[in-house]
Amino acid sequence: MNSLIVVEDPDDWPLGESGPPVVPARSYLTDPAYGEDRSARVFNLCQSFQYQKLGYYVSLLAEARGHRPWPPAGTIEDLQSQNLVQVLTSELAQLVDQTLAPLKSTQFELSVYFGLNVAQRYNVLAGQLFKLLQVPLLRARFEHVKGHWQTRSINLIGINDIPPEHRQFAFDAAARHFARRSTSRQSAARCFRIAILHNPEEAHQPSNPPALRKFAAAATALGMQPEFILPGDFGRLPEFDALFIRDTTFVHHHTYRFARRAKAEGLIVIDDPDSILKCNNKVYLAELLAHHNLPAPRTLLIHRDNIDQIVPLLALPCVLKQPDSSFSVGVDKVSDERELRAKVAELLEMSDLIVAQEWLPTEFDWRVGILDGRVIFVCKYYMAHGHWQIIDHHGETGRNEGPTEALAIGEAPEDVVTIALQAANLIGNGFYGVDIKQSGNRCCIIEINDNPNVDAGNEDGVLKDALYREVMGVFLRRLEQDRSGGNPT
Repeated sequence: MNSLIVVEDPDDWPLGESGPPVVPARSYLTDPAYGEDRSARVFNLCQSFQYQKLGYYVSLLAEARGHRPWPPAGTIEDLQSQNLVQVLTSELAQLVDQTLAPLKSTQFELSVYFGLNVAQRYNVLAGQLFKLLQVPLLRARFEHVKGHWQTRSINLIGINDIPPEHRQFAFDAAARHFARRSTSRQSAARCFRIAILHNPEEAHQPSNPPALRKFAAAATALGMQPEFILPGDFGRLPEFDALFIRDTTFVHHHTYRFARRAKAEGLIVIDDPDSILKCNNKVYLAELLAHHNLPAPRTLLIHRDNIDQIVPLLALPCVLKQPDSSFSVGVDKVSDERELRAKVAELLEMSDLIVAQEWLPTEFDWRVGILDGRVIFVCKYYMAHGHWQIIDHHGETGRNEGPTEALAIGEAPEDVVTIALQAANLIGNGFYGVDIKQSGNRCCIIEINDNPNVDAGNEDGVLKDALYREVMGVFLRRLEQDRSGGNPT
């Protein structure tokens, strides 16, 4: 993968002859030739990253061209919010505390130049911030509050923000970074290592133990080295080439931080953080499907001022969903207006927007599994006995789940497969499970799931072990493209 240094004034960057090509920001933005190499990694060292300034547009257009900008446009936006900064760096809280513990002051500022600080004792923390956020030049501010150090802000800085006494160090840090990358590219080919993140303590695991073993066996058969990792192995991610998340995903959760870190380290990751972010919010999905005119149940986004519209538009019973519901948790059917208002009030205490949908009773839901823009399995998920959902969390014997029936892709109605693909493609090219209800000739998309279930004995009922090889084959293809300088799809 080729690298570019993008700056506002090339005279500000003295490493043009010994490092990657140095490109003026305006040339990068306006010269179509820079869009031809879709595998480029763009190190954006512009002076201003404010909205609609040069630095902002460099990262934004780099992503549109299929390049990998440092920093990504999303990170530029994220760092504007103190709350998001704390969420993004929460995995580093212990390291921050340990690193800054000897300090006597209550305020500390850390400058990071390509993962290094002028004081060597801060290099571990500096390196982790660099990899996590993918920001070449940054300044982090910390504050000691109630016995602990907290990240207060992280600011992107330009070349001209580097103090004169730090400039040579910053240039040397960049040179070391690019020298390491060059050495890595020239090293002999090695076996790809793939981490499979799972959590045996999780109640709703997306793959049962036999399925996990089959994924590992498929990876081995394809010449990769699989290793199961746990939520506590966050710091080990740089050891691997790819990450396969087989743990239930949420945004404010270790799975999202694993995905972000893996992407920052350049790993091939399924599911990617963007897919987790989009699929985990039913408000977003409802708006996305409506905007693209894809069939869905009659839906209303509920806030405190439109509660009276629910019954006239949807009738009763109807279904209420909290935005991040999953595995039938946080999804409620309400049958009368008193129950409706009580449940809406409860859900609006947790989120300013919730989703209300018409109730569509069916014997089963279609689940269409899609990976890399292709259907790889189709199932019928039947409702739990005597219940209106696939999972009944309060059955007579505890948690009851309806049976799963795997079918050949050709056995599913064409409309079901077509709209499932259309919906998944709106999210990305990751691994998705699209749930669809069919009532007569009417098909409605219920949701798009990242991290869909693959359990031995269920989803693999038709393809058997070939399903696991199919998934691992996508990892191998993307890894080989990445190694050869191609653009993984």
